[in-house]
Formats: sequence, structure tokens, C-alpha cells
Amino acid sequence: MAAIGGTVGASIPMLVGDSALLDGWTVLGGLIGGLAGIWLGAWLSKRY
Repeated sequence: MAAIGGTVGASIPMLVGDSALLDGWTVLGGLIGGLAGIWLGAWLSKRY
């Protein structure tokens, strides 16, 4: 789940027009997406 969240989070700045691959927003989006993926995975494992 963290890999999926990190990929989605890192892709969002590129989808809105930011062309830099390792820009600060891309790294921050990947970090936030990865943390959200970890949280979602933990929540799903407790729920099911």
C-alpha cells in the first residue's frame, strides 16, 4: 500500500503541470502518499 500511495502522491505534481522529476513537491507528495498508504494498509488489516 505504501508503494501505491507513494507513486500516486509523486505523480500528482506531474499531472498538474510540474515538469521537474525530483522537484520538492514531487518528493513531498511521495512522502505524504507513502504515509497515507501505510496508514490505509494498517487500517485495512485491523478492519478485515
